[in-house]
Amino acid sequence: QSLVSSSKWLQRYGLKRNKLSLSQIFSQIGFQHRKDYVTTLRKPVASRYADGLFPQYKRAQDGSVYNLTAKKELILHFVDCLIGAIELYKQRMEWLTTESRQIFGVIQEQCIVVVLDFGTAAPAEFDLCRDALSMVLVEQVIQISRFNIIRAAQDLMKWQQKCTPVSEHTVKSAVTWLWKLEHMTAVSHTSSAEALLEAMGDEAVSS
Repeated sequence: QSLVSSSKWLQRYGLKRNKLSLSQIFSQIGFQHRKDYVTTLRKPVASRYADGLFPQYKRAQDGSVYNLTAKKELILHFVDCLIGAIELYKQRMEWLTTESRQIFGVIQEQCIVVVLDFGTAAPAEFDLCRDALSMVLVEQVIQISRFNIIRAAQDLMKWQQKCTPVSEHTVKSAVTWLWKLEHMTAVSHTSSAEALLEAMGDEAVSS
């Protein structure tokens, strides 16, 4: 599914700026325990002057060791920052997994065609599909620039000939058109491909 760019979202909420990755936190609360190559021994040797002077943390990812020098207050500050970041992620995930986004993901493109293929759905399933599509039109399509709807069927059906500017009126019109569609069980094997080709034939369409 399409999601809002992670980097943009992190920047929006200041998570990058606050330097909350593990490496960034380590650089602010301590220093890395280094190894250097000793020519006479012909092997890397770690300094030992910090042994016992500082608490140490070994990263599981690469085995690097950090000497922790920060005072308790700074550690607690980062704890608060991380708890705040976790809460933002929870809110973000809750938003991404509710309402129409749970079914369709997040529509990022500004000009789209929704291709409908109901296949051999039973009448009740047909109505559930239309409920879901109505929800995505009202919640997400209303926020983009242009759209169209094409139904795959024996005789291909289009809401509009070309993508149409989004407005409350056009979204309402599309929902009305959707609910006027008749339930049809017989669909040709090539109708879906034909509908997709028709959708891609509009050069303005990005998705």
